[in-house]
Amino acid sequence: MTFAIHGLAVAPGIAIGRAVIAVNSRMEVVHYFIEPTQVHDEIKRVRRARDTVVEELKRMQEDLPADAPHELAALLDVHLMLLQDELLENGVKRWISDRLYNAEWALTTQLELITRQFDEMEDEYLRERKADLEQVAERILRYMRGVASPVAPPPASPRRAQPTLTGLGEEFAEDPLVLVANDLSPADMLQFKSSVFAGFITDVGGKTSHTAIVARSMDIPAVVGARSASQLVRQDDWVVIDGDAGVVIVNPSPIILEEYGFRRRQVSLERERLSRLRHTPAVTLDGQSIELLANIERPSDCEAALRGGAAGVGLFRTEFLFMGRAGIMPDEDEQYQSYREALEGMKGAPVTIRTIDIGADKPLDKGQRENSVLNPALGLRAIRWSLADAVMFRAQLRAILRAAVHGPVHLLFPMLSGVGEIRQTLAQLDIARSELDTRGVPYGELKIGAMIEVPAAALMVRSFLKYFDYLSIGTNDLVQYTLAIDRADEAVAHLYDPMHPAVLRLIADVIAAANEAGKGVSVCGEMAGDVAMTKLLLGFGLRSFSMHPAQILAVKQEILRADAGRLTEWARTVLDSDEPEAICSGG
Repeated sequence: MTFAIHGLAVAPGIAIGRAVIAVNSRMEVVHYFIEPTQVHDEIKRVRRARDTVVEELKRMQEDLPADAPHELAALLDVHLMLLQDELLENGVKRWISDRLYNAEWALTTQLELITRQFDEMEDEYLRERKADLEQVAERILRYMRGVASPVAPPPASPRRAQPTLTGLGEEFAEDPLVLVANDLSPADMLQFKSSVFAGFITDVGGKTSHTAIVARSMDIPAVVGARSASQLVRQDDWVVIDGDAGVVIVNPSPIILEEYGFRRRQVSLERERLSRLRHTPAVTLDGQSIELLANIERPSDCEAALRGGAAGVGLFRTEFLFMGRAGIMPDEDEQYQSYREALEGMKGAPVTIRTIDIGADKPLDKGQRENSVLNPALGLRAIRWSLADAVMFRAQLRAILRAAVHGPVHLLFPMLSGVGEIRQTLAQLDIARSELDTRGVPYGELKIGAMIEVPAAALMVRSFLKYFDYLSIGTNDLVQYTLAIDRADEAVAHLYDPMHPAVLRLIADVIAAANEAGKGVSVCGEMAGDVAMTKLLLGFGLRSFSMHPAQILAVKQEILRADAGRLTEWARTVLDSDEPEAICSGG
């Protein structure tokens, strides 16, 4: 019988294959009391299992392939941190010693106690981390019980007859597999990456869950939050994963299979066709040269940026160097090596390095001050966080200045909101230079820029231009703060609207002001990589776009088809409208 399951679309694409049902990681736990003489042995049993898991995850880190997504390494760090957390370990020991619970019972009891605290957190990202803690405990339980990893494919079994696949081509000559699970840990995802799975489905998870993050970075079709998928789908069922619509179709009919098979081939052909544009200059029909840059998180991302045809890096998110490290900050030398590696990886192309933007949806794992406030997005984050810790901030500035000896560096400051913050920030940069002078350490020249992410900055753009060489518009936060929408909150996520007239007017004004001043301006948020927005931004006068490397070629195609001069008047009409989205399709 054909039926559909609806979830959240988190990684686009189409996957078709036989279902592999992951072993349920939530195993039954036997509850019994132990004798006082057994306490030592029970504690030792838990510790031995915990240590085994720690060693396994460390081996996985060491064996990570060079092209492994950076998010995966960071999430493995989070799991290692949780495994060695004193709250978990001491709580388990107390349940065993004081209550005489058996080891499994003590572990699950302490797990339940801690996860309640996660449930009470208002921040969605932190609530999602409850799943990380659960997976850590379940991994320990598996070792105590001798159960295999939930991602291991089942033993080979005779294929079920599948006449509906006729005519779909040689790509289905050998049955592909899709994974169906309640949830997947980062370690499971690592095994998943090197396996034969073409896509995956999970019962739980949201757009900010680790499964969603890693799936997007791997470019694997995925649907999460599909409720009871792991119970409704049977082993070896044929499944279609529509990662664009967030739909899972089980036991599809021949007509449905034919349609999705066709769509899958079209996506593949489109990607192949776009790849031919890699070396084509990004020039509009009327001869306007457009700069296409890449957003990166790690130096290793430079390879993908060059492969995508990027003319440089428009945003190096340095906070990812600080995350997943159990609160241990990278020192000046470590940061310098990372920035130098990025510059050398881009082979002389400019690299825009943004200072650390910690807070809101990007917290550090441990000891972060923003956890204690009600709304981290409005708290001590980004440049505020840096100015509150001048020693840490200047270490980063010195590392960036030193790296500038090896190539063109553009320094970018996030979330500035007024002249007072600008002066404080630039003063710290001057001190960092003086400190390097005192040490006799060489450093290079920088172009200095500011991100326009809050309405205050957009409204004061002409004041900002007196202090900076260029501007970069962070549309994700600008939309959030202009509309007072927490984009991570599902209750109001539908109100997050990049086409809102207020948002468009702020963006257009910033671009116009920078162009009038003869200074550079780029867009580095999601809007830059959205092909539906390309012509409108060109009409506003934007000539520099920065995006995920995978989006560059599709945006380039839009640019090659556009006449920037003729788009100006149309963009002004859109800007003057109270309902710009209704007329935007006329471009």
